[in-house]
Amino acid sequence: MRVFFHTLGCKVNRYETEKMLEQLSSIGFVLTNDAKSADLIVVNSCTVTAESDRKTRQLTRRYKRQNENAALLLTGCMPQAFPNDAQKLPADIILGNSSDRDVVSAVTNYFKNKNRLINVFPHQKSEAFETGVLEDFSERTRAYMKIEDGCDRGCTYCIIPKARGRVRSRSLEDIKAEAENLAKKGFCEIVLVGINLSSFGKGSSLSLADAVKTVASVSGIERVRLGSLEPDLTDDTLLANLKEIKEFCPQFHLSLQSGSDATLKRMNRLYTADEYYKLTQKIKSIWHNASITTDIMVGFIGESDEEFNESLEFAKKVGFLKAHIFPYSVREGTFAANMDIKQRVAEDIKNRRAAIMAEECDKASIKLLDSLKGEQRSVLFERFDGALSHGYSEDYIPVYLENENSSGKIKTVEILGSFSDGVKAKIV
Repeated sequence: MRVFFHTLGCKVNRYETEKMLEQLSSIGFVLTNDAKSADLIVVNSCTVTAESDRKTRQLTRRYKRQNENAALLLTGCMPQAFPNDAQKLPADIILGNSSDRDVVSAVTNYFKNKNRLINVFPHQKSEAFETGVLEDFSERTRAYMKIEDGCDRGCTYCIIPKARGRVRSRSLEDIKAEAENLAKKGFCEIVLVGINLSSFGKGSSLSLADAVKTVASVSGIERVRLGSLEPDLTDDTLLANLKEIKEFCPQFHLSLQSGSDATLKRMNRLYTADEYYKLTQKIKSIWHNASITTDIMVGFIGESDEEFNESLEFAKKVGFLKAHIFPYSVREGTFAANMDIKQRVAEDIKNRRAAIMAEECDKASIKLLDSLKGEQRSVLFERFDGALSHGYSEDYIPVYLENENSSGKIKTVEILGSFSDGVKAKIV
């Protein structure tokens, strides 16, 4: 039996795909990269934007047309947040985020009786973090580890709390056990991820630094990286504790969303642009090689030309290594969906603003990369294409090395200058 996966969205989804693959492998399924030859097709969906939902609908229908004999399983955030919409799609098995751990029983039951199966249940306040320890990860150089799920933030534009439930954290015992498994498989870098990673340990005495320290304590793990962080939860104590962990990689993905205070307030983001900027400067004062990456939304409800320009100038001021730019899309079920419809920004204006923001952020990134000429970095190389080895430095700079296969190795390099989406370098 062959299974094909198509994973949309964030690193948490990619981790959960690995978990499902491991579970299905235990009952005889083998991974295939060809949907047309699969017996089971799994679409692990995202619902963070309307575009994400469109892709989910498109993929589900396309795969069913391509291989009508395969069972099609739809899971992830889209069916959890919008179960009625999910049921209209040609999926044979529909699982929500609260039931994807039951993938083995669901698939087994479907193949036994061929009856359509829908298991989407609301998240519960008392819900615990899912149990189980991943044994391996299909990517061969770095592994993701999910340590937190859910979000209590209440951003006005976001449907994710409905899709993911309340904050819940993984135990340090499970974190260490999984890190030990991954180290035995040869992984030297682990990326800790969560829906609201900054909230790890909420309601207990633990903090995110405890999780980093636990992973770093495992023999064989040389680098620990973090997923997206909330600016207002990235405080002095957390930074001081992370600084003491030599395996910690100082790349901070701080979700900005907007550089305009007025827009941030309507979004119910709990910081100002000035507070965000001061945080970036504090980070750079602690780690000389720290990098800041981010997400920026344009065209949120009520965003005027003046507010957009404030956000644009702020992004240029920070000088992000990388910025994910996306236009706002209305998500039914959110507070923002009920805001004054007359204040919505036209699609053509949103798209134009997104293009302008992306262009300026790219310019700032190239300027930053050019400034690194002559500096040294430690790089984990991930692949070799016959001419170039490609990998990432501690601060997540894409590094290219000519005429040497260094895949799977950590090497110290000297940066020669900007190249492609990163820098070209030579071995020191």
